[in-house]
Amino acid sequence: MEIERKRYGNSFFNTAPLVDMVFLLLLFFVLTSHLIKESAIKITLPESKTATAETRDVITISITEENTVYIMNMQVKIEDIKREITKIVKNRDADFIQIKADKSADVGVLVSVIDGVRLAGIRNYSIITERR
Repeated sequence: MEIERKRYGNSFFNTAPLVDMVFLLLLFFVLTSHLIKESAIKITLPESKTATAETRDVITISITEENTVYIMNMQVKIEDIKREITKIVKNRDADFIQIKADKSADVGVLVSVIDGVRLAGIRNYSIITERR
């Protein structure tokens, strides 16, 4: 005995769960993304093939194209870098300093900044570059 199957002429694909999932994924990525506010000092970073991303609260030293040095958006003379860093840094072993130097800034200024950072007792620092 053969049983006859009932066929539906109006089959459709329900897209409501798909739209819900897309919105949930969008909401997830928007809420979990970290938007980093960059400093207002205009710097063109040099490029590096081996650069890695770092994300932590850090003290930023910026060197502009005109060789002006800023610590946390405050202009500082090169001679005063050690003193200013000593004022800002709370824990010399745990705090981290990132140095952003414009690619057309003098290397001598960059070396002076690094010397000031090291004389202040900071060993955790990095020079920031852009990834190619």
